[in-house]
Amino acid sequence: MSTTDTFVPRLPLGDWVDVFVTWLIAAFKPFFAVVKDVLLSCYDALAAVLQGPPFVVVALVLAALAFFAKGWRLAVTTLVGFVVIAGVDQWDNAMATLALVLVASVIALAIGIPLGIWAARNDKVSRVVRPVLDFMQTMPGFVYLIPMVMIFLTGAVPGIVATVVFALAPGVRFTELGIRQVDSEVVEAGHAFGSTPGRILRQIQLPLAMPTIMAGVNQVIMLSLSMVVLAGLVGAGGLGGDVVAALQRINISLGFEAGLSVVILAVFLDRVTSALSTRSPVAKALAASAV
Repeated sequence: MSTTDTFVPRLPLGDWVDVFVTWLIAAFKPFFAVVKDVLLSCYDALAAVLQGPPFVVVALVLAALAFFAKGWRLAVTTLVGFVVIAGVDQWDNAMATLALVLVASVIALAIGIPLGIWAARNDKVSRVVRPVLDFMQTMPGFVYLIPMVMIFLTGAVPGIVATVVFALAPGVRFTELGIRQVDSEVVEAGHAFGSTPGRILRQIQLPLAMPTIMAGVNQVIMLSLSMVVLAGLVGAGGLGGDVVAALQRINISLGFEAGLSVVILAVFLDRVTSALSTRSPVAKALAASAV
């Protein structure tokens, strides 16, 4: 018997959570079925777009996106990286992983940015949201997979939902931070000219906060990629599936090839989103003033 048993009674927190999740599954089973169908349809459609055309077509399109974001160096690096992915026979898995990341990131941002705006405009909401986000960020990613498997079984959907929960926090935090950092005198000037709160948000606060918000977008995508790899444990497929298979078989070559493909995808997504954050008028003005 542990020495703590004498002083602290056993708290069945895990049992309470288990009971709650079991009740949740029974009470909202039709809703979860609809969510599963919608998410699976979105993922299948995006995966078909990325995997259907020949490798060269998709690689050139993504390289063109890199060129638009930052220039020819990133475009060439992207193209070389994708050739390497295809060369180690991980192209289809990489595109499946990219589809998972994009679906999860879009959902996380669609929830996180409005929630961040609300928290920035309401101190009570901010005080409630912050500890929840702290909990979400510090909880190990593996833990999110357990209830998602209970609710959605195995496959891409539990991976997507767990990724949304895991990657949501930076979208909220960076959006709130960006809006709160906007100079209060600029906002007061908008009020003085008779602008409505909605117009001030759209035309003053969001444009000025855009570089910070885009940094949050970058972090959401990076966290999504890391979680999607872990989601291979629940049958989400993609590169995560090969990483898990390599671990189970102690297959060094497969693990290295899948891991290298993850790194190439991560570099592409990081560089593109970071470059796009510098293309806003505010970011360009700040860069020009610093010269």
